[in-house]
Amino acid sequence: MPKIEAVFFDLDGTLLDRNASVVKFIEDQYDRFWSELSLIDKQRYKSRFIELDARGYVWKDKVYSQLLKEFSITDLKWEDLLEDYMTNFKHSCIGFPHLHEVLGNLQQMGVKLGLVSNGKTRFQMDNVKALGIEGFFDSILISEAVGYSKPDPRILQRARDELGVLAAHSIFVGDHPENDVVAARNIGMIGIWKRDDYWEEAAADFIIEDLKSLLSIILEGAVFHERL
Repeated sequence: MPKIEAVFFDLDGTLLDRNASVVKFIEDQYDRFWSELSLIDKQRYKSRFIELDARGYVWKDKVYSQLLKEFSITDLKWEDLLEDYMTNFKHSCIGFPHLHEVLGNLQQMGVKLGLVSNGKTRFQMDNVKALGIEGFFDSILISEAVGYSKPDPRILQRARDELGVLAAHSIFVGDHPENDVVAARNIGMIGIWKRDDYWEEAAADFIIEDLKSLLSIILEGAVFHERL
C-alpha cells in the first residue's frame, strides 16, 4: 500500500451513529409535541418515522407529510415538524466510539483529513459541529453546497484537489458500498468500508468494524512503504 497522505470520511453511518441519533431525536421530538401527538403511541410514532426515513434517503418533508396523514393529525403542520428536525437534530447527535481519538491520532501522524457528505449544508454542518469534529478537517464538502453528490466522481475529485493529494495516496472511509466505497475506488482512491449490517458486502480494499481499526491499516501500510 502506498504512503497515505489523506483520509476522507463520509459522515452519516461512518462518523455519526445516525441510527442511534435518530432514535434519540424522534423520542425527544415526540415529547416536545406531546400535546399534538399524545393520542399516538410513542413507539409507533418512532417506528414509523424510522421506516419512512429509509436511513435518511427520504427527505423529511415527505416523511412528516406521510406521518401526519397516516395518524390523522390535523392540528399540526409538517412544516413545524421539519423545522424542529432541522433545528434540534444536532442536539441528538451521537458519534461512533473512539471518534475524536482516531481523528486526533491521524492528525498527529501528519495525515490530512477531509469530510465528504451528501445532504443539506446547514443541517450537516450543524451535526459536524455538534460532534465537535469540525476542527479536525482540512476540507469539508457537503453535496448541496458543491452542486453534486456521491457517487458523482466530481465531488471526490474536488475534495482530493482541495488537499492537493494523489488519489493513490488517499483513503476514503464510508458505510455505503456504492456511494462511498465504489465511488472512491473508481477514481483511484483506496476504498475502506465501515461495515454496516444493512448491506451484506462491499467491493472494498479493506473492511473495518470500527473506526479504531483504521489506524492499524494506515500504520501497517506506512511500515510496508518504508521497507520498500
